[in-house]
Amino acid sequence: MSGEDFIGDDTIRQFRLNAPPGGWFPALRSLRWTISAAHLPYVDLFFSPQLVGLQIYIPQSWSHSGFPRDIMPALASTISALPTSTLQTLSICAIFKAHIIDTPWAYFKESFSSAVLLCGPSLVNLASPIPLSDEAVDHVIRLPRLRTWNVEGPPPTSSPPLVFPPLIDFGLGEASTSGWLSLFRRLEDRTSARQDMTPLFRIEESLRALRVEAPSIAPMIDAFFVSAIRMFRNLVDLNVDSYCRSERCAFELNNDNVTELAMALPQLESLLLGYPCDKNTCVTTVACLLQISVRCTKVQKLGIHFNTTNIVGDLKAISVDPRLQELLLLPRCQLWYLGVTRIPLVLDESDFETVLDGMRSILPSLRGFSGASVWGELSRKL
Repeated sequence: MSGEDFIGDDTIRQFRLNAPPGGWFPALRSLRWTISAAHLPYVDLFFSPQLVGLQIYIPQSWSHSGFPRDIMPALASTISALPTSTLQTLSICAIFKAHIIDTPWAYFKESFSSAVLLCGPSLVNLASPIPLSDEAVDHVIRLPRLRTWNVEGPPPTSSPPLVFPPLIDFGLGEASTSGWLSLFRRLEDRTSARQDMTPLFRIEESLRALRVEAPSIAPMIDAFFVSAIRMFRNLVDLNVDSYCRSERCAFELNNDNVTELAMALPQLESLLLGYPCDKNTCVTTVACLLQISVRCTKVQKLGIHFNTTNIVGDLKAISVDPRLQELLLLPRCQLWYLGVTRIPLVLDESDFETVLDGMRSILPSLRGFSGASVWGELSRKL
C-alpha cells in the first residue's frame, strides 16, 4: 500500500460492516505498507492472521518535510495493533535509506514494545529504528529462531538471558552501540574468569555480519572496540559507519590493534572501519594494511584510516623489517580497490614509483584507490 489515495470515513465504515468472517484478506501472508495519513484509518483491514512478513516504510518525502506530528497518535495506535504473533519478518525502514529530519522514534517506544512482546518463536528477522523497552529487548533475545536483528537502544538493565540466539546479522544503531559492546565484553570476561560456557557461545559461532553506527560525539574505534568484537571469529562483514565529525579523529587504533583484529577475524571479506578522514592524525601506517592482507586473505572490500605523513618512509621500513619481510612471502588478499576516501596524500614525482611498488607488494591485485587528487593519479598509473 503506497501513495496518497483517499478513502472517506463512510467507505471505511462500509468496509468494516461488510467484511466477511476472517476479514477481507484472511489469507494475506505478506504486507508492505508505506505510511501515509490517508492509509492510517484502514490499514488494519489488511492485518491478516496469516501474515508472516510485515514491512513498514517511511516515505521518502519525509526526508525533506519532516515527520508529520499530527498523525503520531493514530500511528502509535496502529503499531500497537500490529498482528505480530505469527510473523517471521518485522521491519520498519526508510525508503532509499532517506534521512528523516527530527524523527520522534522515542514516541513510539511503548506501542512498538507492546507489539514486539507478542512476537512468537517464529520470528526470524527484526529491524526497527524505534527503541524497545527492557522487557521487549529481553523477549527478543530469547526468541530461538531470530537470525537478523537491527536494534536501536541499549541492552536491558536486568540480568542477561542464559543464551543469546544464533544471530547471523546484527546491526547496532548509534544509541545502542556502546551499551551492547560493553555487555559483550563483560559477559566474555566474566565467563573467562569462571571457565564456564558463555551466554554468547551461539552468536560467537553464528554471526557473519556486524554493522555498527558509531556515536557522533565520542571516538569509538579504539582498543576496547577490538576487544569487544574479536570473539566473533566467523565474521565475514564488519562495517563501522563512522565519520570524524569534530576536530578530533575518531580512529584510535594503532598497528598492533589492527593486527589483533585481523588475526581474530580471518574470515573477513568486507572490513570498513569508519570513513577515513582528512586530519591525518591517526597512528596507524600502511604496515597495518599488510597485516590485514596476510591475515584476512578473503578481503574484497577495505576501508581504514592510515597516516600518510611519511608514507614513503613507512613503505621503505616494511622492506627492511625482518618480521614484515616474512609476511611479504605469504599469500595476500586479492583486493582490487582500496577505500581511502579523504586521506590526504602529498608526493614528489620521484616518490610515485616507490609508493606504487610498496602498495603492490602489500596488495598484489590492487587496481586503484577510491580517492581523489594524488590518489587518482596513482590509480591511473596502476
